[in-house]
Amino acid sequence: MSPCHGCHAGCCRAFAVPLTGADVLRIERRLGLNFWEFACRWEDHDHAISHGVVPQFFFDDAPGVPFVISLMHAESETFPGTSKCRFLTEQPRTAEHPLGQASCSIHGEHPMACRVFPTRLSDSGQLAVLYDVPAQSHRDPDHEAYRLCPRPWKPDDVDPVDSVANLVVMNFELKFFHQVATSWNRSPQAWAIFPEFLRMVYENRVIKAAPQVDESAVTWPATVPFTPPAFLPRKVA
Repeated sequence: MSPCHGCHAGCCRAFAVPLTGADVLRIERRLGLNFWEFACRWEDHDHAISHGVVPQFFFDDAPGVPFVISLMHAESETFPGTSKCRFLTEQPRTAEHPLGQASCSIHGEHPMACRVFPTRLSDSGQLAVLYDVPAQSHRDPDHEAYRLCPRPWKPDDVDPVDSVANLVVMNFELKFFHQVATSWNRSPQAWAIFPEFLRMVYENRVIKAAPQVDESAVTWPATVPFTPPAFLPRKVA
């Protein structure tokens, strides 16, 4: 059994979970949720969330403030006064599990950042490398809610096929999402239209094969005041 078995999920309490655009569309489409029901923007001045890996976004209502698109947090019942991922389901504390137990209510559709924890892709791009998880989060070094993995991870705890596949996909999606951020940040606009921007970008990632595309035939959503990112292939309507 992995360290997650029977855990109170300190990682889902201590960290803001970053989302890619692909994560957003997957959750919206497969779970029937609206962006505003699960996503938020977290200020990230010190790169504590992005770590130089996840892109930051800027918005016209907060000039100069870098944000990371993340899963919302909600109040914890097990640990009053603390927060947890809004998709984390808690179970009461027991003698066997004094910190309680918790599980992801959207497992299978959860973000790539959760799927790859606690691994990174090797320099060769062919191996999953375990990184050390500290015993306690820096969010609050003394609070029991933010204790992390109950024991160190071992290679046997990680699926040798899915782990590498997830890391490869995540790396690919992050590169694309950085391009999305660059396009958006050239002229930051309102947070209110950001979900529509994401949908427009990701829904136009599939095009028909054609020797030449007539750009005069291309149509884009008229309800949102922005132009298609330059890095996207043009989609024929």
